[in-house]
Amino acid sequence: MIDLYSAPTPNGHKVSIALEELALPYTLHALELNQNQQKEDWFLAINPNGRIPAIVDRAEDNFAVFESGAILVYLAEKTGQLMPAHAKGRSQVMQWLMFQMGGVGPMMGQANVFFRYFPEKIQPAIDRYQGESRRLFKVLDGRLRDHEFLAGDYSIADIANWAWVRTHKWSGVSIEELPHLARWIEAIRARPAVEKGLQMPPSPRELNSSSEEEAAKFSAAARTMLETGQSRNN
Repeated sequence: MIDLYSAPTPNGHKVSIALEELALPYTLHALELNQNQQKEDWFLAINPNGRIPAIVDRAEDNFAVFESGAILVYLAEKTGQLMPAHAKGRSQVMQWLMFQMGGVGPMMGQANVFFRYFPEKIQPAIDRYQGESRRLFKVLDGRLRDHEFLAGDYSIADIANWAWVRTHKWSGVSIEELPHLARWIEAIRARPAVEKGLQMPPSPRELNSSSEEEAAKFSAAARTMLETGQSRNN
């Protein structure tokens, strides 16, 4: 049995989707980030960085794993699924996983901060992060022109990138004229395990379809978290 400590964010949903795809039994522990639960001593013993997601594998002497990418690799290697065993195939998956970890996630995350959460609209910062996110989307679209998935068969690389890219409207980044990316987004969204994973835990709002009033409320709550130090070590 695996204990999953998570919240309804793209990084959190990466892991719940993978657990559902792998059909691994797990127990969800949803943390309330606005209550600073991820900074409590009991959780810092699992993840010293005080961030979600994290897992504890009870079947492996309560082995704890933090960082979403590391968790995905651990689960894939544990089960022998969602990542090839041979060196070249594994390397391809790792390359596209690192593409998300080092590019798509950080750039979209910063786009969210400046486009949605900061009370001041700093346009050069908004343009910078939305533009770089769009550039990365074009890279994905180019890859998907001749590939059904990013690295051969469906893999943890697809899960990691999809969990972020699906929220593109919230970041203010268009996928217009990126037909291969759009096709891939819809294909993955249709997978039953993906639908289940998105409910573990469910988002308080759908990032791509909520009303402006709901979006404003969500942004205000996220802004409060930033202003009270959620982005700092404390």
